[in-house]
Amino acid sequence: MLFIFNSNKMFFLFTLLFSTLISISSNSWLGCWIGLEINLLSFIPLITNPNNLMNSEAALKYFMTQAIASINFLFSIIISLFLMKNFYNNNLISILINSSLLMKMGSTPFHFWFPNIMEGLSWLNCFILMTWQKITPMILLSYYFNINFLMFIIILNVLIGAMGGFNQTSLRKLMAFSSINNLGWMLAALMISENLWMTYFFLYSFLISIMCFLFYMLNIFFINQMFNFNINFSIKFSIMINLLSLGGLPPFLGFFPKWLIINFLIFNKLYIISFFFIFMSLILLIFYIRIIYSSFMFFSFKFKWFKIFFKNNFLNLINFCSFISLLGMIFSTLVFL
Repeated sequence: MLFIFNSNKMFFLFTLLFSTLISISSNSWLGCWIGLEINLLSFIPLITNPNNLMNSEAALKYFMTQAIASINFLFSIIISLFLMKNFYNNNLISILINSSLLMKMGSTPFHFWFPNIMEGLSWLNCFILMTWQKITPMILLSYYFNINFLMFIIILNVLIGAMGGFNQTSLRKLMAFSSINNLGWMLAALMISENLWMTYFFLYSFLISIMCFLFYMLNIFFINQMFNFNINFSIKFSIMINLLSLGGLPPFLGFFPKWLIINFLIFNKLYIISFFFIFMSLILLIFYIRIIYSSFMFFSFKFKWFKIFFKNNFLNLINFCSFISLLGMIFSTLVFL
């Protein structure tokens, strides 16, 4: 709550939101670069905390990686000025611009900074990094992408996002690898149409916001903290529903955008990418189910002095969001008919 009422944080949060509008409404690459820089300089004060060394370390790592990506982006723009005639036919320029934007959003093979930085952030900052910080690079990528290079990146994203989640005990790192996997889906949606990308991104942000809110309210950061019996059963049930929805299990809301993307991919005869998406979604569900199984089934001591209390309005909000996730396919069918 201190975050919301701190005037400095509110100012930087406003400039963070405003910088995205600068980038996506700019009519030149240089204007897009300026928007990206304002975005970077707004997010660093939000994640810096002098009382927490993990936050300060995460801020420094974030600055270094984003600065390198910005330099690459600016370098690509300057080269394109010298090759103006062959700009849109030059594969090297397109790969350079795409690579710098992929590094900005934490996509593979430039993803190594993403889980490490997530580990040092609060759940609110994790939410911003997984959702809002991806909007600008993805919209800029939609303006000018190399389709063959992007297909390779999409396959790498779903592969590493699914495989990287194994042997992780930190929930923030799990969510980071889940975000990398979902980034592959979002890039595929972007390749098909911007409306499909917006649908996927909105639903993904909705599910991630519920998860981050639940973990923030419970103040848990590791899987073994979910074994605690004092956590309300309805809260554990909500975590289960939203994790399965995030994994894309059919009756839930998260399945709907994935189903749309696979539909379009098969229609365009992209069978190999469709196979990778379906196969890696199953692997992703394995470590989601592992978390759920552990929290429901494993024995742990019940401490009488340790209790988690929720206000009724919080519980009602969580239950309502879980209800939307649970009946997502029914709602989506009614909306899109």
